[in-house]
Amino acid sequence: MIEFKVLVASVQKVSHCSLSVFLGTAVALIILASGFLLSAQVSPRITLNPPDPSHQNSTCTKYSYCNGCMLDPDCGLCYKLNKSSVIESSCIPVDKDSTMKAAWGRCSNETVFKKEDLFWAYNFCPTPYSWTALLGLILYLVFFAPGMGPMPWTVNSEIYPLWARSTGNACSSGVNWVFNVLVSLTFLHTAEYLTYYGAFFLYAGFAALGLVFIYGCLPETKGKKLEEIESLFENRLCTCGMSDSDEGRYIEYIRVKGSNYHLSDNDASDVE
Repeated sequence: MIEFKVLVASVQKVSHCSLSVFLGTAVALIILASGFLLSAQVSPRITLNPPDPSHQNSTCTKYSYCNGCMLDPDCGLCYKLNKSSVIESSCIPVDKDSTMKAAWGRCSNETVFKKEDLFWAYNFCPTPYSWTALLGLILYLVFFAPGMGPMPWTVNSEIYPLWARSTGNACSSGVNWVFNVLVSLTFLHTAEYLTYYGAFFLYAGFAALGLVFIYGCLPETKGKKLEEIESLFENRLCTCGMSDSDEGRYIEYIRVKGSNYHLSDNDASDVE
């Protein structure tokens, strides 16, 4: 029970650091996108174009660099390494039954191409900047897991009044999962048209917009009662919390004939 309370308190504490979370997530996405961008700029050149034994017009032979070959889900890179340099590289159609080997050519037999010091790369390019993308991914998980992951559930449990809490949580949960599905369904298409670094730069832009929205429209709820939190949203949207005229305002709820009435401190003295 004690561990559960500590966990809840830590999540609530982190959830109030929304600006830091969004900023960290945006920076992590930028680093991740930069890693893919650097990898694309130093993408190995295709030096071999072996003929297709099946005499089919494959799209893999039209690529001059590994980056284009990587973005094509039907192609992979077969290459050798000379120390850290890629040599004798060719873009070959991937095997229909397994992405671990090519459909034909030098890398079509896993046992043979491993003995000949050949390497097969599907959906990635050998690059010295792979650590940059890995760093961005780790930072993204570090900021997302304690922040943007639980934050929608934590914030939504605080900002709604009691009479709208169930409906508000249901709507926000639905919107959250709808966009989760949309991102999952559209990522590969987005990466195909915008490249991987373009897709992650796009996501970083959305995170930056979220940062602006959180900064301007979400008031601080730490240490406030539910009645006080409700009063924060009585003003116009994106006013960064209560105005000066709201300071010292007293809110009291009483039940009269089964209904809740909202009284100011001036009206409360008239209630019997």
